[in-house]
Amino acid sequence: MTGHRHDPDCELCEAARLTPWFHEDELCWVAECEACAVPMVVWRPHGIDPTEADQARMIERLHAVADAQLGEHWLDPDRRSIPGHWHVHARPKGRFNGWT
Repeated sequence: MTGHRHDPDCELCEAARLTPWFHEDELCWVAECEACAVPMVVWRPHGIDPTEADQARMIERLHAVADAQLGEHWLDPDRRSIPGHWHVHARPKGRFNGWT
């Protein structure tokens, strides 16, 4: 995905490896969210409009990681802190974040 959109002021575009990373490819990366300590998938290009097919592929990657990390989980697509960059969190069933 060379030449994709990038916002130098966006934390997700920066993709700093501050937490464990579980997956990455040309479409997305899956890492532990720095703010809430749960797996999240991030679309590489800056924006909120991946195709439905790309969304399905990214969600599949997130489910694979979340199954291993959390067991039962639910997907939270609400972009609270970074609304301009597509990403989805996997949260433990019955809880909002990864903290006990």
